[in-house]
Amino acid sequence: MRSIELELCEKCVKRLNIDVRIVNPENCILCSGLLWKIDDICKRILDRLKEFEFRSFSVGTKLEGSIKFLEKYIFEKYNVEQDKSIKYHFNSEISRRLRKLTNKPVKAQNADINIIFNPEINDFEINIKPLYIYGRYKKRIRNIPQTRWICTKCNGKGCEICNFTGKKYITSVEELILAPLLELTRGEDGCLHGAGREDVDARMLGNGRPFVIEIKNPRVRSIDLKLAESLINERCRGKVLVSELKFVNKNAIEFIKSEKFKKIYRVKVIFSREIDRETLIKALEQLKNRRILQRTPRRVEHRRADLVRERWTYDVKLLFHRGNIAVIQIEADSGLYIKELINGDEGRTRPSLTEVLNIPSEVAKLDVIEVKGGL
Repeated sequence: MRSIELELCEKCVKRLNIDVRIVNPENCILCSGLLWKIDDICKRILDRLKEFEFRSFSVGTKLEGSIKFLEKYIFEKYNVEQDKSIKYHFNSEISRRLRKLTNKPVKAQNADINIIFNPEINDFEINIKPLYIYGRYKKRIRNIPQTRWICTKCNGKGCEICNFTGKKYITSVEELILAPLLELTRGEDGCLHGAGREDVDARMLGNGRPFVIEIKNPRVRSIDLKLAESLINERCRGKVLVSELKFVNKNAIEFIKSEKFKKIYRVKVIFSREIDRETLIKALEQLKNRRILQRTPRRVEHRRADLVRERWTYDVKLLFHRGNIAVIQIEADSGLYIKELINGDEGRTRPSLTEVLNIPSEVAKLDVIEVKGGL
């Protein structure tokens, strides 16, 4: 390969500690004079940061194109160590200057703002750390999903099936909670991470389900969570109620996704014929403290792996009984499909109430009345 004639500015020569021709900054084939324009670069960054509230920041440099190629050539030709890379110089100088201008600390990890400078194009990108808010929600009505449910016919584009909304359901718990929070934080979007999820036609009552709302690109971070809670509950009156809102970090998502929260359910069951109370109570005793083997239910097999899952029931008791109707309370492991525990799902769940009684049984209504545990 033809040798490259190196003409570098004084700062690049001093940093690399190599004997080459020194030229004016604007003629430097490596930095093009950008190392001499740190103040200008920082002013541009600050101008873009004006719309964001942040407590800390970090700086990184992305090398590509000719600069990346030239550095590699110099390092190999002159045996220069990697820690002499121009990216470390930009990181240090931009960080030092911004720290002085903003009076905010530089954090190597988990900073509110991450600035990535690209000297190849003399531009930068700003990555905003999401805002994470933990809480518990109650869903007081049936037939709204936990999260946005895109229409499967049009994949969200809008069609006659979804009345051109792009969604299977008009709203969701996620959207109802998120809307006021986006207003307060001036965020771009967000999503809800729940500790499990109830069926669309089930209610979430009692102490509520733990969740974390993730706000993407928030412009305001220090919002009043008491005000946020009041605003959400006022706008979602009769539908959704939130409580215990508090700021958390990203690790909270992993916790509520991995933690096995025991749950207590209340179900209204319809039997195919009348059943006497003593027979029913004996059947429920057989389902108490039992290992339940469930093959993926037919109603969700289109979106769940076809597996046999092992779950446990704990307490099962009768709350009400008349004729062919009963109300039953069940405490069980997270992930146990309660409807299938009752109807058996054509033998895919064993044992089930249908199997024990030898009478077809179906869930008419289902409520989650307690989720144990939380942050």
